[in-house]
Amino acid sequence: MLSMRLMRFGAKGKPSYRIVVMEAKSPRQGQVREFLGTYDPLHDPSLVEIDLAKAQAWMAKGARPSQTVKSMIDKAGKSKSGTAKS
Repeated sequence: MLSMRLMRFGAKGKPSYRIVVMEAKSPRQGQVREFLGTYDPLHDPSLVEIDLAKAQAWMAKGARPSQTVKSMIDKAGKSKSGTAKS
């Protein structure tokens, strides 16, 4: 089963995340099927960039977004630009 979830990058105490599609049972730093966007929680407001067309295509193929990624997609969809600020 495929999952759309966050993959952590960045230094200790300075997290940055990539939104990726990967196997649900693979580890956090496991093999990625496709890169969908980024999430930077340190900006004020936090910055989310996501390719909505790719995300919708993967959901149509059966990939399930995590709860966090689903809320990011919903916010980005409301702004219509693929970029959301929380």
